[in-house]
Amino acid sequence: MNPQASQASQASQASQVSVPPEISYTADEMMTVSAARALRDGVTCFVGIGLPSAAANLARATHAPRLVLIYESGTIGAKPSQLPLSIGDGMLAETADAVVSVPEIFNYWLQPGRIDVGFLSAAQIDKFGNINTTAIGGDYRHPKVRLPGAGGAPEIAASCREVIVVVRQGRRSFVEQVDFITSVGYGSGPGDRERLGLTGTGPQKIITDLGVLEPDPRTLEFTMTGLYPGVSASVAKERTGWDLRIAAEPEIIAAPTPAELAALRRFQGTRSRSHQ
Repeated sequence: MNPQASQASQASQASQVSVPPEISYTADEMMTVSAARALRDGVTCFVGIGLPSAAANLARATHAPRLVLIYESGTIGAKPSQLPLSIGDGMLAETADAVVSVPEIFNYWLQPGRIDVGFLSAAQIDKFGNINTTAIGGDYRHPKVRLPGAGGAPEIAASCREVIVVVRQGRRSFVEQVDFITSVGYGSGPGDRERLGLTGTGPQKIITDLGVLEPDPRTLEFTMTGLYPGVSASVAKERTGWDLRIAAEPEIIAAPTPAELAALRRFQGTRSRSHQ
């Protein structure tokens, strides 16, 4: 490797994971591929924009061609050829099996538990999987940062049969206690979802740029059960705002395959060209 390439490699170390020389990928690509793998063929998935949408569309393009994508705007079975900019992107309606009203999506499909998986992101998340996308710091009326808000996330978190959260791992996002509970995970622990009358099972995975967390069967506190190649348990703990528990033998999650990377980059490249 020449000196310039070596310097570039060192400069990108924070955003790259250690991989064999023949395969190079970013931490975000690893996270997106890992999230895509969590989706099974034939299930229905309520998709959020951003990383969840990228992962869901990657899954449909690779191992889960019968995955049914549902967006909050009312599109059922959307098959976009590029990553949508928003839930209102016309491409979603153009490629959908059906387009229904927003009230129908929530009242008929989501709330009765007809959707298998909800895919969410977060600005903050705590050890019980509670999500904040509302406000950071201060109080609700006078926060330091006002975030985009709830959208359909509280209903998705409450009613989907299971929830997967995709979020980059760092002390600002992985906090001991969220500043505002926008979407309930497990509340303060076992029994809270049942007490609140939430019908879904709650978050089953938090997929990050370091690895995968899953709830402890007894305490429901999220534990690091899988790490990406080149990521250590100590790094995961350093980038978490609570005393993160690590599984005794965390799985080393397989690196993206060339086919997965090609499909993901094709989506991203198509979006970049079409929205210039």
